Amino acid sequence: MTTLRLPRLGPVAYIGALAGASLIPAAPASAGGLLLYEVGTADVGLASAGYTARAQDASTVFTNPAGMTRLDGSQLTLGGQVLYGDVTFSIGPATSPELGSNDGGYPIGWFPGGGMFYSYSVSPDLKVGFAGTGNFGLALKYDDNWVGRYYVQSATLIGMSFLPSIAYRVSPELSLGGSLNVMYGYLKNQLAVNNLVGTDGQLSLNAHKWGVGANLGLLYQPSAATRFGFVWNSQVDLGFTAPTQFSNLSPALQKLLDDRGLLNTNLDLGIKVPQGVNASFFHQIDDQWAALGSVGWQQWSRFGDVEVTVNSNDPRSLTANLNFKDTWHVAGGAQYRPGGGPWLWNFGVAYDSEFQDSSNISPTLPANAAWRFGVGAQKDESKTFNWGWSVEYVYGGNLDVNKTGSVPVALGGRGNLVGSYDNSGVIFFAANFNWKF
Repeated sequence: MTTLRLPRLGPVAYIGALAGASLIPAAPASAGGLLLYEVGTADVGLASAGYTARAQDASTVFTNPAGMTRLDGSQLTLGGQVLYGDVTFSIGPATSPELGSNDGGYPIGWFPGGGMFYSYSVSPDLKVGFAGTGNFGLALKYDDNWVGRYYVQSATLIGMSFLPSIAYRVSPELSLGGSLNVMYGYLKNQLAVNNLVGTDGQLSLNAHKWGVGANLGLLYQPSAATRFGFVWNSQVDLGFTAPTQFSNLSPALQKLLDDRGLLNTNLDLGIKVPQGVNASFFHQIDDQWAALGSVGWQQWSRFGDVEVTVNSNDPRSLTANLNFKDTWHVAGGAQYRPGGGPWLWNFGVAYDSEFQDSSNISPTLPANAAWRFGVGAQKDESKTFNWGWSVEYVYGGNLDVNKTGSVPVALGGRGNLVGSYDNSGVIFFAANFNWKF
């Protein structure tokens, strides 16, 4: 993603066989920043309602490690998903005509994702587990000559997490859990550079980095029908530093960048995966119905301050401030098991607040506040195996872009990029498979 900165088999056998295949990262920005709730599990159909309290399968290793104490024996969950991003740019009349008329095409399109989650019972009260998934990042690819090419042509930021976990039942009502979040981050960014004359030059950035954080959770179950979950996810500092890789620059611009110390330098892109908290509840109303809900907060104001740019006539810096905001999340949902049969239906709706200025969205991050609507179902095939499917639609509405350059395109500036992403949305299709051993 972006170039943004902030100034009875045992567990080893299953992990070794499945971890590599399951670590397909989530991709485009959804709502509330770049951390997705969707990793191919039943939570997709619930739109994340009850996220840290549901604890019905091994995906709780990721959402709330304390929930492992509810799982008997060894359990394995595999989740897979594919999403499609309907995010296209509409060029406004105030866009500089010298930038052309290419709207960038479909920058997101189809993208896979998923995860693997495993829980192992050391004793009835002590559980260990492992999760491998990617829920942080963005992947965009515009047409190279689109009107916003001086801001971004392509951007990829992927965070893949490996989470060894442990949980302990302190009392019949209270369980505590924790995970080490070992994250591998990969960043690649490409944008055009205005050469004043002739064809555009290009700036590319590539970096990879390991970061470490922690997830701490508790599960409180005052009765057999009701439980509450709470999780704190720490910040993960990926600390990207990438060398500037310029190509096809005009001699005059190359000399100017060199004189300013911007030609052969390293950019500190910083990126911090923000800390967050999530509190959820689950309540079994009767034999058929259950209610679920969640509230959450994420500290996106610490994520990053910059957008990579080059003003060719007067290059002083390669970054610009974006001023992100912290986000809030709320979700509600239900589960319905008709007639006590093998099918369990999931329904959910959620809202995430904006993390950018709503009147000036960055084309590197075409996402902001959004609504989630999910539906899905799980089927018990036997006492040891069930599977399920989910569909979720994330509606982002209209995202306005109002990037005005102080220097015209003809004089080496980026010009004015004004327009919108109209009726933006992302749809997820997911399937999950759950085994008990």
